[in-house]
Amino acid sequence: MLAHQLNRQAPASLVEYAHTHLDALLREVTEVEFTMLCSTDGFELSSASKKHIENSGKLAAVSSSILAMVQAFMGEINLDGCQSLTLDANNGKVVLTAIPDDKYPMVLVVLTSKHVLLGQLLYSIKKITEEISKKTERMNHC
Repeated sequence: MLAHQLNRQAPASLVEYAHTHLDALLREVTEVEFTMLCSTDGFELSSASKKHIENSGKLAAVSSSILAMVQAFMGEINLDGCQSLTLDANNGKVVLTAIPDDKYPMVLVVLTSKHVLLGQLLYSIKKITEEISKKTERMNHC
């Protein structure tokens, strides 16, 4: 296999495109405090934030691992297509969402306050992941 085929790093144009959606999510859903796009191998690609998050690199690694473990668990119990995981804590929520792609699989991480309207958040995340997926499809077919 050629070296350029082994590079799974998302292109800068895709990361920039996704970053505009991360910023939009912060504006559209007022309770969103932090968003991050990371590769499925645990590297931060882009983030947008209303508050400082320390060790975002570590957060990217842990997030991709958690989603991978949940997907494996779902496979063991014969449930297909786990794309999202919502964690509910006393002081906030986190949603981890897979953005599947053959070349550039990614994970979207969204941290919110505990007062977020979950339906609004999930709808916004769905729109964002669909837009990013469409962009990767267009890039893959060029």
